[in-house]
Amino acid sequence: MTSNDEYVLQLLTERGFLMQEQVDAAAQSEKAENETTLDVLVRQGAISEDEVLGTVADQFGLKYCHVNADAIKPEIIEEIPADIARKYGVVPVVSDEDSITVALSDPMGYDAIDSLRYVLHGRDVEAVVSPRAEVKAVMTKLYAATEEADVQTRDEYAGLEDDPDAKGDDAPVIKLATMIITTAIKMKASDIHLEPMEKEFRVRYRIDGALRKMDSPPKRLQQAILSRIKIMSKMKISEKRIPQDGRIQITVNGKDLDLRVSSVPTNHGESIVMRILDKTNLSLGLPQLGFLTDDQATFERLIKLPDGVVLVTGPTGSGKTTTLYACLGQINTPDKKLITVEDPVEYQMSGINQVQVNKDVGLDFSAALRSILRQAPNIVMIGEIRDAETADIAMEAALTGHLVFSTLHTNDAPSAVTRLLDIGVKPFLVASALRAAMAQRLVRAICENCKEAYTPTERELKMLGAISKTLPEQMYHGAGCDRCGRTGYKGRKGIFEIFKVDDTIQRLIFDHAPATLLRQRAREMGMRTLREDGMLKVGSGMTSLQEVLRVTMGDAD
Repeated sequence: MTSNDEYVLQLLTERGFLMQEQVDAAAQSEKAENETTLDVLVRQGAISEDEVLGTVADQFGLKYCHVNADAIKPEIIEEIPADIARKYGVVPVVSDEDSITVALSDPMGYDAIDSLRYVLHGRDVEAVVSPRAEVKAVMTKLYAATEEADVQTRDEYAGLEDDPDAKGDDAPVIKLATMIITTAIKMKASDIHLEPMEKEFRVRYRIDGALRKMDSPPKRLQQAILSRIKIMSKMKISEKRIPQDGRIQITVNGKDLDLRVSSVPTNHGESIVMRILDKTNLSLGLPQLGFLTDDQATFERLIKLPDGVVLVTGPTGSGKTTTLYACLGQINTPDKKLITVEDPVEYQMSGINQVQVNKDVGLDFSAALRSILRQAPNIVMIGEIRDAETADIAMEAALTGHLVFSTLHTNDAPSAVTRLLDIGVKPFLVASALRAAMAQRLVRAICENCKEAYTPTERELKMLGAISKTLPEQMYHGAGCDRCGRTGYKGRKGIFEIFKVDDTIQRLIFDHAPATLLRQRAREMGMRTLREDGMLKVGSGMTSLQEVLRVTMGDAD
């Protein structure tokens, strides 16, 4: 009856149309050839076809209605040839200059709608759901008289219909949408941006932190491609007025990937961004993140403390979540219980209890955190500290024997203290619970295939100031090659600033000292700034001088 009966049965059970006992009994009963459990339930009278199709149509934001051949104008039926209609199981019912509405019997058969948009040269296609017998009856009655005329029409679509690669999931628009995603994955992009412009449909990939424009698909295919992405991510394709979020799970070359999808209405259509979440990043160890030996040893000691709060700070896109997951992976042992509270849960990690924030039911960070502390965890990871209540609970958890990891949006590490105080956390709580804050940025790594040495200019040395005296005379950059897309960079590494809390800093925090004094004390203790850490990596040939200057321009020397 539908292309995903398992999902439909779950939906009908949740909405109270069926009891689980009825479903289980129907699953065990004897079935006719090609008959599904849902077909058995309809045949037995447990539920009607109208109830099934109406419920699923409502779930996907579609209208459910009955169709009759006598109510359909002859000129409308001519807009879709008979062979195309039979191939996709649809009949046209209403038409105007800009769009056509078709009736189909499978509420989840959105691939048919995508393909029709391509066949109809990008024309907007809307769908209503109708009983299978009615769709078949209309098709039989109305297309019988036009069968001969349709033979002449087939030539126009011969390339599409006869191509063995253009069937099912390989229909042209579906194939194009899939290609956009798989190409991004092969190019190791972190994000895919689909942006409707006035005269073009722009596609850009974020590769190593920089956006790169790709070849644009035809503007007429814009709506079809966007609809396909929304279907893949379980969004409502009929809803185009409000932002939506979804998720796509895909396997490319044997690798399981998650895509976090966001759509926002714009002047020229819906803009969609897909964040590619590569689970292989979970296997990254601290050395792969870009730590120098001494910083790595310091950070390893911090994440193995029995209690306290350890913060990772930086702007959006600076790799904070990847660093936290790398920490959890290193300390995730059978003798410890780890729980995370995230919004959203970006990666599934084995051996760790992960809680998804759901504000619609009142499960925000603070509520989730209060609950999981009753689960007696050893280690807690909070996706982000956003308010005073969450921060207070995190600090109190640290004082009661828990090790707490979290992120914070600040420009440097000492400013984490100022931020906590600003949102309302009491100074004595911060001073007692905070063990360290680490600021980080991501810099593009020089492509090893085209790396070459060069001598820095006087202007570059002047920008560096005193730091230039510690650097070698020869530096490195990437000349650009096919492997790195002529950018000179391939991959990214972190630069870090680790701010440890000692007795003196505790007293300064308790006295509500400004970040400048905290920074001064940390520097006396040997803390390297982000720029200094970056310059050491410039000297080692890991990254370029331009990259470090780009991400640390506001860093104080």
